[in-house]
Amino acid sequence: MKIIYLLLLTTLSAHADITVPMNLVNDKGIVQSIGNIVISESAYGLVFTPRIEGLPAGAHGFHMHENASCAAKEQNGKMVPALAAGGHYDPHGSKRHGSPWGDGHLGDLPALIIGADGKTNQPVLAPRLKMADLKEHTLMIHMGGDNHADHPAALGGGGARVACGIIPN
Repeated sequence: MKIIYLLLLTTLSAHADITVPMNLVNDKGIVQSIGNIVISESAYGLVFTPRIEGLPAGAHGFHMHENASCAAKEQNGKMVPALAAGGHYDPHGSKRHGSPWGDGHLGDLPALIIGADGKTNQPVLAPRLKMADLKEHTLMIHMGGDNHADHPAALGGGGARVACGIIPN
């Protein structure tokens, strides 16, 4: 009986949702909370369900970045918001931006669509990610859309890093 209980407990904990607090960021660091994103497992990959408010309406690039930091960092003599998060998560070394279902960065996620009221709760699916991939990384929301290609602009043409959240272990 004890073994069955331990197996059940292990199975349940392996599928527990993860809540990532999301914050606006600027060149000085974290500014304020804008909500959270809940990550859940499904038979089709990970589901990211945002509960976000306070961003401009429209499409925003959304990615998992390689480092567990939302700190600003200096680049070319200028402080850049959340630059300490590093680049898009790319454990297989593809070195290219792609779609969430393609063969580019594993951290390339579907865009988040923010409504006219500045809010979103529309889930997106990351079919190639697993819960084990999340440890010690961040979620990043960029200003503007993302065409999931490196052309005509690098990294999908998305803009500045505007919101960041460290994925809890």
